[in-house]
Amino acid sequence: VAPSAYFVGIAAIIVSGIILKKTKMFAGDPAPFVMELPAYHLPTVGNVLRSMWERGWSFIKKAGTIILLATILVWFTSNFGFTDAGFGMVSMDDSILAAIGSAIAWIFAPLGWGNWQAAVAAITGLIAKENVVGTFGVLYGGFDEVAENGWQIWMNMQASFTALSAYSFLVFNLLCAPCFAAIGAIKREMNSAKWTWFAIGYQCIFAYLVSMCIYQIGSLFTGNFNIVGVIVSFIVVAVFLYLLFRPYKESN
Repeated sequence: VAPSAYFVGIAAIIVSGIILKKTKMFAGDPAPFVMELPAYHLPTVGNVLRSMWERGWSFIKKAGTIILLATILVWFTSNFGFTDAGFGMVSMDDSILAAIGSAIAWIFAPLGWGNWQAAVAAITGLIAKENVVGTFGVLYGGFDEVAENGWQIWMNMQASFTALSAYSFLVFNLLCAPCFAAIGAIKREMNSAKWTWFAIGYQCIFAYLVSMCIYQIGSLFTGNFNIVGVIVSFIVVAVFLYLLFRPYKESN
């Protein structure tokens, strides 16, 4: 499923670019663009090792700080909560994280994964996409011992996702707003808070609509569909097609 989701993500990015052009968001004459390509050479061993070290060390720092702290926060909020006796350790379903996730899970119900665990994983993915895996490991890995291939975690996840809802979840997380570091880069490049928020909102809304269409229209083939969701999804697809193929008039 994952490679197919990547192809869907690439196609969606291309479609979104065409939609931006068709909707005249960046209307006007195209600016000339000239890029000088560098002279290509076979990579040297030193350059390869240096590049590998820089990227590896960057991930180690990210995993040892942001991802680790986020995982600790997920573990703490998933094991502690408020009861009649006060604040303390509780079952996961009564935890702070479950309360937060349950409050926002309904938003993702049309996408096929309206459980609080998936909703929380999608939100923590905004900190760093690797957090989605870490969050699932905490929420579905409540075992004293886990096998090397993690079959216990996969069995728990299989009970929460169908193949179609899992595909919808993958597509949403591929297309939605990137991690905080990338959002910071967007802010620096655009030099505008307004356009930064627009970029984040556009990516999240576009990811939501694409994932909804995948799940709702795909449900027609499984026999377990919601007629309202299917109608809305076909309307969204029709709007996409209209924006793609309508005649475009150059701006004056």
